[in-house]
Amino acid sequence: MENNLPKSIVFITGAFVGNNCWDEWIVYFENSGYCCMAPAWPFKDAPPEDLRNRHPDAAIASNRLNDLTDYFATIVNALQEQPIIIGHSLGGLIVQLLLQRGIGAAGVAIHSFPPYGVNTFRYSFIKAWWEAIGLFTSPGKTYMVSFKKWKYTVANGMECQHRKDLYYRYAIPESKLVIRDTFKCMAKINFKKDRAPLLFISGSRDRIIPASLNYMNYKKYRKDNSITDYKESKGQNHLVFGHPAWTEDAEFILYWLQHLK
Repeated sequence: MENNLPKSIVFITGAFVGNNCWDEWIVYFENSGYCCMAPAWPFKDAPPEDLRNRHPDAAIASNRLNDLTDYFATIVNALQEQPIIIGHSLGGLIVQLLLQRGIGAAGVAIHSFPPYGVNTFRYSFIKAWWEAIGLFTSPGKTYMVSFKKWKYTVANGMECQHRKDLYYRYAIPESKLVIRDTFKCMAKINFKKDRAPLLFISGSRDRIIPASLNYMNYKKYRKDNSITDYKESKGQNHLVFGHPAWTEDAEFILYWLQHLK
């Protein structure tokens, strides 16, 4: 089914991982006729191993949510046409914030961090984010997720060696301040505002962002006049890039984009 959506995609990376996590996704969507890019966050334009060697990194530690949203807005607005925007985790929240500004032809929020005011008290969610927030540690130093934490919160359910391979392929230091910002008013969404179509994708085994939290986020939009859809991927943890079934999510996104009216 043909529609007037652009054939360009901007991928927005989430926290704790390098933008190389989109490499296979870019190949998939380029083979489907899209022009794709996955810009690194500020101060993260280097291989994950190099970024880990810089930890603690004061430059990365200085990243803030408002600045990140402005940064990606500038990238998107510099393109010849408004692209489709696909974001994972904190990148999914940035997708929502950009659509709220009227930026982007359509958005996909994969295992998205929730906007301000959309909360859960599930133990796995609190446990996953408490250390990264680092309330009693210096905000001038980055947070580096340990492999032990990675196994429990990010790559749960995977074979041990595969989890280790993915850790060293993707894991990078993160700004504590940007994580704290997601719990503040700067992460607030006006759910009644008209915007471009938005698809939420969650994972039934995600411990960082439970599927119930993504569904709660999705339901907040249900009263507006804009297209909003939701899909829960069974058996999927937070690390959609390294999961053997990642192509199922990519195929669903492609189908959704092609059938938008």
